[in-house]
Amino acid sequence: MKIGVISDTHGHEQHFAKAVEKFFHDADLILHAGDILYHGPRNPMLEDYNPAKLAERINESKIPIVIARGNCDSDVDQNVINVPIQAPFAYVYAMNKKIIVTHGTQFTYCNSPENPDWKKMIGEISTQANKLNADIFITGHIHNNILERQGNSILLNPGSAALPNRKDKRPTIAVIDDEKIEIYDLNDSTLLMSMKI
Repeated sequence: MKIGVISDTHGHEQHFAKAVEKFFHDADLILHAGDILYHGPRNPMLEDYNPAKLAERINESKIPIVIARGNCDSDVDQNVINVPIQAPFAYVYAMNKKIIVTHGTQFTYCNSPENPDWKKMIGEISTQANKLNADIFITGHIHNNILERQGNSILLNPGSAALPNRKDKRPTIAVIDDEKIEIYDLNDSTLLMSMKI
C-alpha cells in the first residue's frame, strides 16, 4: 500500500498537482493535514494561487483523499470540496496501522509557528499521539518537517507543499508505504528524510 501525505497547500493548485503527478499518481490514499484552499493572512499568494481549481482537482481525484481541518479552512471550503473536512482529527486504519491526521493548532507551540520551540512541540505531539494510541501521528501547520519516533508512535509533518518554512525553502511532501516513511523535495524529488516503519 502507498499513502501520499501533504499539508498546507493554501490554495496553490499547481503544487498539489505536482505532488499527485510526481509522487501520488499510484497511491491508494492521500492524507491532507489541512490549510487546503485559503492562503492565510500571513502567507504570500504565489502565481499558482487558484483555490477554485484546487477544489476542483480534489473533487475529481480518483485517489481517495482524507482531510483534517486546518486553521485557515472554513465552512465555505466544505461547500466547494466534496470530501469531508474532519476536525480536529481524521482517523485512518491502513497497513495494520492506526494513523491520525490533525493540523496541529491545538498545541501551544502553534502560537509561534515560524519559530516553534522544537523540544516542547515534539513533547506535546508525542503526548497526544500516545494518548490516542497512534502508530503514525500526522500534523501540519508549521510548514516544516518532522519525522521522529517517540515511544510507540511515529510523528510526521510533511511540511508545506507550497509555502515552506524550512531554512532551505524546499516545498515538501511525504510518502508512506508498508516499510517506510519518506519526505521529498516537491521540486527536484530529492529524498530529504526517511524512516523505517
